[in-house]
Amino acid sequence: MTVIGWLQIALYCAIVVAITRPLGGFMTRVFAGERTFLSPVFGPVERGIYAMAGVDAKAEQGWIGYAVGMLVFKLVGFLALYALMRVQAMLPLNPAGQSAVPPDLAYNTAVSFLTNTNWQNYGGESTMSDLVQMAGLAVQNFMSAAAGIAIAVAFVRGFARRSARHIGNFWVDLTRITLYVLLPICVVMTLAFVWQGMPQTLGAYVDAATLEGARQTVALGPVASQEAIKMLGTNGGGFFNANSAHPFENPTALTNLIQMVAIFTLGAALTNMFGRMVGSERQGWAVFTAMGLLFLVGVGVLYWSESQANPALVALGMDPSMGNMEGKELRFGIPASAMFATVTTDASCGAVNAMHESFLPLGGMVPMINMMLGEIIFGGVGSGLYGFLLFAIVAVFVAGLMVGRTPEYLGKKIEAREVKMTMLAILCLPLVMLGFTALALVLPGPPAAISASGPHGFSEALYAYVSTAANNGSAFAGLSANTPYWNTSLGISMMIGRFFVIIPALAIAGSMAAKKTVPPSSGTFPTDGALFVGLVVGVILIMGGLTFFPALALGPVVEHYAMHAGTLF
Repeated sequence: MTVIGWLQIALYCAIVVAITRPLGGFMTRVFAGERTFLSPVFGPVERGIYAMAGVDAKAEQGWIGYAVGMLVFKLVGFLALYALMRVQAMLPLNPAGQSAVPPDLAYNTAVSFLTNTNWQNYGGESTMSDLVQMAGLAVQNFMSAAAGIAIAVAFVRGFARRSARHIGNFWVDLTRITLYVLLPICVVMTLAFVWQGMPQTLGAYVDAATLEGARQTVALGPVASQEAIKMLGTNGGGFFNANSAHPFENPTALTNLIQMVAIFTLGAALTNMFGRMVGSERQGWAVFTAMGLLFLVGVGVLYWSESQANPALVALGMDPSMGNMEGKELRFGIPASAMFATVTTDASCGAVNAMHESFLPLGGMVPMINMMLGEIIFGGVGSGLYGFLLFAIVAVFVAGLMVGRTPEYLGKKIEAREVKMTMLAILCLPLVMLGFTALALVLPGPPAAISASGPHGFSEALYAYVSTAANNGSAFAGLSANTPYWNTSLGISMMIGRFFVIIPALAIAGSMAAKKTVPPSSGTFPTDGALFVGLVVGVILIMGGLTFFPALALGPVVEHYAMHAGTLF
């Protein structure tokens, strides 16, 4: 570990903190329907969309109507994307002549992009046409991100409103976040990426001569625009197979920094929006602080781990001060690679600029833990906030039990219905992650896709289901999962991980919105200070440890000790 490395981490944290409050305030005004500096440009567009779609912007929905709207929207998006991939060979903007995507892979990919997972069992440049990349995948990058933020806003309205029957209008929230937040920022990011050398073209692929005299086809396409929403929307699906390790997706150190900042930008700003909407910015900063502490622990452990050298290579004469450079880009090095891996798995962004399978065992364990906790450390756009607030409900419930009072959060009593919905949302993730991993390892066919043996092979399978259930999409890179079984089971994992959390969250929002606010008293547990931050962090770590430590012990933990004993896998 070096001073320069820690300065990079400090600079990143400072930028995220600086962005949080102004963007959070802007988003608060957008969702309140207030006028902003973008209203003269997008106001007429917004009203035109409502007119064409037959949407009454003033009519709000209860939680069931909100959920039905979201599910219908997702179903239509899935069918459209699946059909587009199945017939891409007959469509224009296909410079490489890509054939139709096989049914099981098309199903997996459609589910992946509509759930904001972006798990990719294919190489983008060798499988998808430019039309599918733009009209299919990039569009879903916008829509899945906007839908996630809309759910978070509806969830927050449940705490902010009193004796209300409605939590907003899904179609209005979806339109506003797309027009006023996602599109403007992505336009600026796209221009910055093009400036840094990222391709943005509909031209044909280019043939180049290598140093050996061979001919190589260099894939091009509308990369910069997809890269912008890929990061800002915490999607993570790469235009190229190598994702953000590819020089066309991440050409410079500046683009690497912009991408990492973009991943946390909206998730961090939503914490401030939460505080403003419930009437106390301190509540938002308490949530931000808890998330920030967990982030710093994760990036510190991962940076420390990858700064160590593999003992087997040291025995062969390697300088231990070089650390573990396997699977990393020399232009980014260990600090930027460790930070990128932590950021992308804290959020539901599967982008990678280094291969996680090449990390040392404890280094590879950090991204898994981030996802196992539900990616609530800033998290995916929207999903990180409502996922964290579910743990906050558990924390205040525990606090209420300890002092013998009915638990309250933000002046709303937490009763049996809310606790049941919360536990349903939280427990569905480990059930899918651990259950599907067990099935894949005991059934006769699926283990053939695992490239490594021993605990590392176990980690490959575990990481796949953890990543998909958490709607992250990154991979250990050693699993050949493009088979009917893996495509199907991973697709089911993605859907459960997304919708079995969203539906209970909306039910909680509806229940909380209908309640009256209870005035604070001397026995009210404060949720805007250090005590609350410590309690909720403790609840998150204890629940995560009790649930996942046995699986981690079978994978990265035992591999770590085996590595130091001289056994490699």
